[in-house]
Amino acid sequence: MGNIAQWLGSVDDLPRHDCLTLLTEVSGLSRARIIAFPETPLTTAQEDALQQATAQLRNGSPLAYIIGRQGFWTLELEVSPDVLIPRPETELLVETALALAPPQADVLDLGTGSGAIAIAIAHTRTDLRVTAADSSGAALKIAQRNAQRYQTAIQFIHTNWFHDLRGRWDLITCNPPYIACDDPHLALLTHEPQCALISGKDGMRDLTQIIEQAPAFLRSKGYLLLEHGYDQAQRTQQLLQRRGFTEIKSLKDLAEIERVTLGCWPHA
Repeated sequence: MGNIAQWLGSVDDLPRHDCLTLLTEVSGLSRARIIAFPETPLTTAQEDALQQATAQLRNGSPLAYIIGRQGFWTLELEVSPDVLIPRPETELLVETALALAPPQADVLDLGTGSGAIAIAIAHTRTDLRVTAADSSGAALKIAQRNAQRYQTAIQFIHTNWFHDLRGRWDLITCNPPYIACDDPHLALLTHEPQCALISGKDGMRDLTQIIEQAPAFLRSKGYLLLEHGYDQAQRTQQLLQRRGFTEIKSLKDLAEIERVTLGCWPHA
């Protein structure tokens, strides 16, 4: 049986942040205590658990899937390979939605996945009425558990985009698939659900469909907010303009990449 320092020395080929996270998970010790007392012994069970986890890391499994959760906004969300891992850049979509939503507004989150966007909005603004939709039943189960954890009153609907929806909303948010089928970045995302990533030859199939159909589900002066790829802002703006949206603009994330594009539906 070894100790923390010996184990860390045996995995120096892996990111130190990931290894420290695994240690906190398996040992129950804080990161500060792990760093301060590296001579702390590990039990055989702990070593076995760490060995299994590091084997998964070396196989390319994301840390979030290994530990079963991911931080997003002010939340800690359950995740699994049935849902995309929430990314920090998606918080821009939440910030924008919160800024635009009037009091008591109805908000729809399409393709909710783990529920990250919908729950962050509902948890921050309890006056909003939030609906979350997804085509994956497995994803919806995870989203529902996440919503229950934070006691957010969200209506969940099993549907492919707008197909089974009825009604109109003041705000629609969506982080759809937007990666082209031959994009080389997909090689780094093989463990995540491909149906939530890939959108046709140019990555614009789902964005195009959502923009085309959204007006039938927006109230007058309602907003459509879309996350997209690093090079898709201009094409998304053009689609919104052709469909009749106004007040169209793209917003940059912390990396100065145009990540969210929005438009206002001017008609009743």
